[in-house]
Amino acid sequence: MCAMQVTDTGRDAGTDTSGGAATIGPCAGIPAEHLDVVRQVLDRVGDKWSLLVIVVLEAGPLRYTDLQRQVPGISQRMLSLTLRQLQQDGLITRTAYAEVPPRVEYALTPLGRGLHQIVTPLIGWATEHHDEIRAHRAIQTTTTAP
Repeated sequence: MCAMQVTDTGRDAGTDTSGGAATIGPCAGIPAEHLDVVRQVLDRVGDKWSLLVIVVLEAGPLRYTDLQRQVPGISQRMLSLTLRQLQQDGLITRTAYAEVPPRVEYALTPLGRGLHQIVTPLIGWATEHHDEIRAHRAIQTTTTAP
């Protein structure tokens, strides 16, 4: 999304040469000064783990170990990194309680709940079309194998 096309002359097609913003297409409505942040957010929510964490947290606040149990395959390092990044973006909160033993819970913010509403249909689509996508991948693998 919002990638610039290079023409034969070497200039970006569809960009405003004064600011680098797209002048046509789906990115035309995004101000040039917002593009970096938009791309960073899309990278974040499009990574391997962020959406799964967002979906799991929709049920309510969870502790780290509960999150790790509910997101199969995620390592401790990746869960810690993902939680830190989601917190930096304001999608989740981290609440530490002054108890013995210490207790920390993670929860969705209103911003995170808004994202959840958007990605739930995407996850449903991926689940619904799982078999079809795997079949296409298998065909591609067998036709491109040496």
